[in-house]
Amino acid sequence: MADRMLDLMLKLDAARGISGYEEAVAELMHAELAPLSDEQTSDPLGNHYFTKRGAKGAPVLMLCAHMDEIGFLVQHIEDEGFVRLAGVGYHDDRMLTDQVLEVEGADGPVIGVVGTKPAHVISAEEAGKAIPLREMFLDLGTSDRAATEALGVRVGDPVTFSRTGMQLNGTRVFTGKSVDDRAGCAVMIETMRRLSERKKIKATVVAVASVMEEVGLRGAGPAAFRVQPDVAIALDVTLAGDTPATEFRQLPIKLGGGPAIKYFDWAPAALIGSAVPRRLTRRLEEAAEKAKVPFQREVLIGGATDAGSIALAGAGTLTGCVSIPSRHIHSAVGVVHLGDMEQCVDLLLSFAELLPLE
Repeated sequence: MADRMLDLMLKLDAARGISGYEEAVAELMHAELAPLSDEQTSDPLGNHYFTKRGAKGAPVLMLCAHMDEIGFLVQHIEDEGFVRLAGVGYHDDRMLTDQVLEVEGADGPVIGVVGTKPAHVISAEEAGKAIPLREMFLDLGTSDRAATEALGVRVGDPVTFSRTGMQLNGTRVFTGKSVDDRAGCAVMIETMRRLSERKKIKATVVAVASVMEEVGLRGAGPAAFRVQPDVAIALDVTLAGDTPATEFRQLPIKLGGGPAIKYFDWAPAALIGSAVPRRLTRRLEEAAEKAKVPFQREVLIGGATDAGSIALAGAGTLTGCVSIPSRHIHSAVGVVHLGDMEQCVDLLLSFAELLPLE
């Protein structure tokens, strides 16, 4: 299974799809999930649905992983040919300097490097501050606006980090530009693949590849309204605090420690989050124990997932989240552990066997 999960991550991470521009990722998801499902459809927002029908009258379980990654849009082209960028999703500007980016231009990919004022000429005050995105620019090697436009670059073109995902030094750790949330997408694909092996699962399972999570959880709520599941589980990464940069008590989640069952999350600045009903977390705990899957307990302040919008869809949806621990979230070098992802699949299959909830 490890090779299969690695292969999925290499393919999914290589695709480019910022919020609102998820088409290339959707094509991959369709190629993987269509053969594993009885019905495939999509909606005007760009969400894609893959249904594996269960027994008549059985509960409906919705799994949801978002396809979009953080990135940028071309906002302006300077007379000298440099490109100004607008951020799509939450960015830490400290992570952007010295990066190589790729513009999805009209005539194909265009490579550029992020530039700013050289360290030799910055003031003491500037040296102590993070450089804001508005002061950075993308250098395409062109000398004027006409030359940049001749490359096929236009205002509104999507821009992503130009980086190839890889396994780190023979370990079971994968790093890539968009593990948030292609890791969740890979887990969802593998779960759907293994459903046929679990004869005890009677539920109808709908795998939703959602859009625009990084700009306010926009796609998953309408998706849940369409599916109207009995229970839904969002699949996303969460912040691992097992590095020298973080106090572990603030983010007590470890890479390689198994999937995390979410109890609560909240992003104060955006006023979004979820408080997972206890009867659902108890069943997820039971499923983990039954499958002999080690799990971590997650309470996160500072982030949210599609679970927040799914729970509020229609008359309300019983919604939880199973998280994949990740280091360096919302950067070009996100890291996940393939073992955590495999155990996440085991947990989800075990949970599906326990449906319906009482």
